[in-house]
Amino acid sequence: MADQGVEQGLGYEQARDELLEVVRRLETGGTTLEESLALWERGEQLAKVCQRWLDGARARLDAALAAEESAGE
Repeated sequence: MADQGVEQGLGYEQARDELLEVVRRLETGGTTLEESLALWERGEQLAKVCQRWLDGARARLDAALAAEESAGE
């Protein structure tokens, strides 16, 4: 995928904000079918970027909690 490198560089907030803009444009309408499909595909890519960030944050939190529990034993 050509955009994969660009997606890897997106921060969570940037990806989220762009995703919100994509959703707004799709909900507003007024785009051609081709534009709507392109927006949908971009939205799917951005949602995956956001999910990777959230999964990483969850893993870091779980690791920190596990380390804290181990230290307390």
